[in-house]
Amino acid sequence: MRSPVKSKKISAANKPAKSESMSDIPLFGFDLFDSLPDMYFLLDANGEILKLNNKSDEIIKSNLKSTPTNFLDLVDLCNREGVNNIFFQCLSFGKTTEIETQFLLEKKEIDVRISFAFHKFHIDGKKIEYVFTVVKDITEEKTKEIELQRFFNIVESSLNPILITDLHGKMIYVNPAFVKASGFNKEELIGKNPRIFGSGKLNKKFWDKMWQTISSGKVWFGEVEDRKKSGEPFYTQLLISPIFDKDDKVTGYFGIHRDLSEKRTLEKQLIHTQKMESIGTLAAGIAHEVGNPLASISALVQVAQRSTEDIFIKEKLDLVKSQVTRISKIIRDLVDFSRPSNFELQRVNINECLKESIEITKVGTKAKTIEFDVKLSDDVPNLPLVADQLEQVFVNILLNAVDAINEVKEDKKEKRISIESAFSREEIIITFKDTGSGISEENITKIFEPFFTTKSQGRGTGLGLWVSYGIIKSFQGKLEVQSNTGMGTTFTIKLPVEK
Repeated sequence: MRSPVKSKKISAANKPAKSESMSDIPLFGFDLFDSLPDMYFLLDANGEILKLNNKSDEIIKSNLKSTPTNFLDLVDLCNREGVNNIFFQCLSFGKTTEIETQFLLEKKEIDVRISFAFHKFHIDGKKIEYVFTVVKDITEEKTKEIELQRFFNIVESSLNPILITDLHGKMIYVNPAFVKASGFNKEELIGKNPRIFGSGKLNKKFWDKMWQTISSGKVWFGEVEDRKKSGEPFYTQLLISPIFDKDDKVTGYFGIHRDLSEKRTLEKQLIHTQKMESIGTLAAGIAHEVGNPLASISALVQVAQRSTEDIFIKEKLDLVKSQVTRISKIIRDLVDFSRPSNFELQRVNINECLKESIEITKVGTKAKTIEFDVKLSDDVPNLPLVADQLEQVFVNILLNAVDAINEVKEDKKEKRISIESAFSREEIIITFKDTGSGISEENITKIFEPFFTTKSQGRGTGLGLWVSYGIIKSFQGKLEVQSNTGMGTTFTIKLPVEK
């Protein structure tokens, strides 16, 4: 390596050893840095390389055919101007400057962090300036940084709620999906234990086993029920994995949730469907067992009516006859629900069925003060259905809406039933929305069960919606309900369109 500066050699005999220092000997023994892992250079004011340690010499010789004389020749061409500016800032202001850039070698490119430190010496009245340069290879550090950034972006954009805790279970990170799912904001979660949204339904033994598993460095997996900030239940599959440092020591825990809400809803629907099927089977047996003796009772009542002139007895027999008729209707509904329809499927104009059902409903005295808002789409195609059964469903829903509206005591409240039909993708959607009293959360899960009614005794059998549910199901459709107490009710019928 060439050096434009000729220094005066000072012997130990001419000057005490204790007075010798780096400031006295500008070009001190650079082999001091040969055992260090980073690259060290001594540069003059023009960036020419005066000295370099073994690590620098090793990297340069193994990746370049010839050793450059100027330090800037090692820097990637695109970044040389930036490095040059930092270098001259060091010279101009006499302070240490730093920059991250790349060394462009023939065989590879490495990421480096360069530190320039300015040193000025006076020798024999002459001022000599040097720049001591430290170059640290940060390629591995940059690779890890990129990997960390990729991981962070994946976690931040994940739809699954994710959290990271310290060894004591305090949350130190939560992703946006976790914030959204829990209902808490980020500030309310960081530093807190995840038990703040626990439901309390899982016992201490369950959580002790989880802690034993993850504390021993193993992955734990299970299903949990949490509570959102609103109090709403949140069902998830939770996987907790220990986080290890380079010495395989556990430093924290990583948890990822998978939302099971949809799965739980489907399970409930399946249980409900199986329950309805069981009730249908039971209904068929009841109808058969009750139907025959009921026919005998009805016949005997008619004979008794013709055999007496007593007014009191006739009144009581009329009452018996009316109750027998009511029971017979219930039995017919049970039979209709429990057995497959024998009606022939024909192409049905759904909008026409809706119009006829609305006209039937309007005839009743209870519907005189109610406004019917009808919006029917012309895009709704005809479907192979049973018109009478479909009208039965529509009338059942409409009559329930009329009763619900009449239950509202407020005179100023709007009395309206909105009926809409629409064609969306591969299904027809029919909605009935009323401004009635609504259905409580407690009752909404029971409305499709047989004999369930919120009406006063004698005003309803509790079979209308049950039968309607069975009819729509026989059409491979869905009957859904949304309601809040005092906010009205919306029934939605979805019928699949054949391809």
